[in-house]
Amino acid sequence: MEEIPAANPGQALQEVEESAFGSYAQLLPDPSAEADCKGVPPLLARINSPSDLRKLPVEVLPEICRELRGFLIDSLAENPGHFASSMGAVDIIVALHYVFNTPDDRIVYDVGHQAYAHKLLTGRRDLFKTQRTLGGLSGFPNPMESPYDTFMAGHASNSISAALGMAIADKLTPGCEQRKTVAVIGDASISGGLAFEGLNNAANNPNDLLIILNDNEMSIDSNVGSLHKYLSELSTSLHYNRVRKRLYDFFRTKGYIGEGGKGRILRFNNSVKALISKQQNIFEGLNIRYFGPFDGNDVTKVVKVLQEIKDMKGPRILHLHTTKGKGFEKAEADPTTWHAPGKFCAATGRRLAAPSDDNRELWQEVFGKYLVRLAEDDPKIMGITAAMPSGTSMIRMLRAMPQRTFDVGISEGHAVTFAGGLAAAGKHPFVAIYSSFLQRAYDNIIHDVCIQNLPVTFCIDRAGLVGEDGVTHHGLFDLAYLRCIPNITVAAPMDAPTLRSLMLTASRHDGPMAIRYPRGKAPAENDPAPQPSVLHPGKGRKITDAVNPRVAILSIGEIGNEALKAVEILAKKDIEADLYDMIWLKPLDTDMLEEIASRYPLIVTVEDGASSGGFGSAVAEWLNSRHAAHPDRPDPRHLTVGIPDRWIAQGSVAQLRAIAGIDAESIAATITSNL
Repeated sequence: MEEIPAANPGQALQEVEESAFGSYAQLLPDPSAEADCKGVPPLLARINSPSDLRKLPVEVLPEICRELRGFLIDSLAENPGHFASSMGAVDIIVALHYVFNTPDDRIVYDVGHQAYAHKLLTGRRDLFKTQRTLGGLSGFPNPMESPYDTFMAGHASNSISAALGMAIADKLTPGCEQRKTVAVIGDASISGGLAFEGLNNAANNPNDLLIILNDNEMSIDSNVGSLHKYLSELSTSLHYNRVRKRLYDFFRTKGYIGEGGKGRILRFNNSVKALISKQQNIFEGLNIRYFGPFDGNDVTKVVKVLQEIKDMKGPRILHLHTTKGKGFEKAEADPTTWHAPGKFCAATGRRLAAPSDDNRELWQEVFGKYLVRLAEDDPKIMGITAAMPSGTSMIRMLRAMPQRTFDVGISEGHAVTFAGGLAAAGKHPFVAIYSSFLQRAYDNIIHDVCIQNLPVTFCIDRAGLVGEDGVTHHGLFDLAYLRCIPNITVAAPMDAPTLRSLMLTASRHDGPMAIRYPRGKAPAENDPAPQPSVLHPGKGRKITDAVNPRVAILSIGEIGNEALKAVEILAKKDIEADLYDMIWLKPLDTDMLEEIASRYPLIVTVEDGASSGGFGSAVAEWLNSRHAAHPDRPDPRHLTVGIPDRWIAQGSVAQLRAIAGIDAESIAATITSNL
């Protein structure tokens, strides 16, 4: 059997990725050149690097924060991104770059939603208009973009572990022992399991890690008061800490305590603080010194605190309260909506919906509405999501059936194991998680669901290329990482009616099942749409029926709509092709595959996922086994069209599909060149 190499998507992919991942130094403005200050506030125009910021007096920092917020408002109104979080974190970022000697000192961000001010202060101000666009700046910190971006920040809860690794590495590297490392993490991210693992280990090894907890949800009111303010000031003052260290050194030199007793002294000190303040926190229970909370939107105060604690030894956590959307009234009032609001009017705050007569439903809305209908008829159905109730549309079931719906926060592994527990006790959970985030729960899927063959349905949102959020958010690996697991059934709908039917099928399925679907709008439906029906796992469908076909195109999922357009393009070139919507990755429709292999000289598989190990690989494996069993039969040629084995940066979905070679024109061109 002849196996055709995967199609080369062309030079465009290499050029875009080199721009996005390898050549940012060529794009960054020359600090020695005169800045293009058009539209840039006067103080901000003078800052091309944090070293410029550090030359300014501390008294001007509030004005710099104001200018940064104004610049963000004007920029994000036209070129949308993550708004509310970045507005709230401006003061913290200014203070960090002012106090620490970046990039020699490291700042490690968590998720990166809040890091836009960081980009503006680190030489990327004039390129900021390109963020989240093809060939432009990433929407998240990316070490391949700037030396100031110390670690990839696209998924939550990793900053403490990464920063701890850096801090310990510096301790073990001659000449780097005094280097500072700061982890910035939000109150949502710190609830993730990985963050707790990092915290648990922070006090177990020598390090001077500083953790900034950016708390933008908890009320600061309960912590306002003279006693609390006094304790906060006392615990961070240089005088207090000098006295504290002298007492410790005195007792140690007298032999009253040794290094082994250091932890006991710290715990005693924390107990006294908790007794006086009538407050206790988990950090001090883990032997991590705790400071705060302070107003994180008071930049001069944050600078003062950082200056006082930055040279302290041992792991520390500084708790700062901030206001999401700070400086923009509507975002402060509704931070959830303004997390990523799209385009808006900078002057009035009116959100601008893109003009469209397209009334198609979003994929997640199709899922959310039908899940409620299923749950109304089946009391065993439960809903679970991990901090994405709105994004996945699980919010519909949460509102309709709050006792049967659970948002577990940024805890994907827990979400899956929790679902396994529900299923083991007789329920049928539907777990809605983005594809790239479900990667974090891989062991849980295997150990806590599939080995036990539990009836958990994974509704995998944002599968495939997601667009502007880029490399950390593309859902490219779920087909490959799920199909190798025993017991699980894996499917992907080409259209909304098939999604509903798959959900109905899953509700009757006595075992694990995964249904993947992309971001964006589903294809238009007939009116009325067909009623959902229970599908037979491993049975696909034929979409077109040509008279003299020369090629069979096999697709799985929504990308089949691009394949259908490719059939139309080929027809104009007098090349007839048939399209098969396979629906099921596992089990494959082997009866249909046998018919196809016997009839067509060329088989082309198309998927919106990694071509290595995915749908095309599954078909190739079947063709190989067919040839081994029947070497006398004629073998078709096989071509896999999927995402190439390389990272793909940000851009619109249409742009990225064209670059990856999986849009209609590319599919048609690839087939034409291989006939």
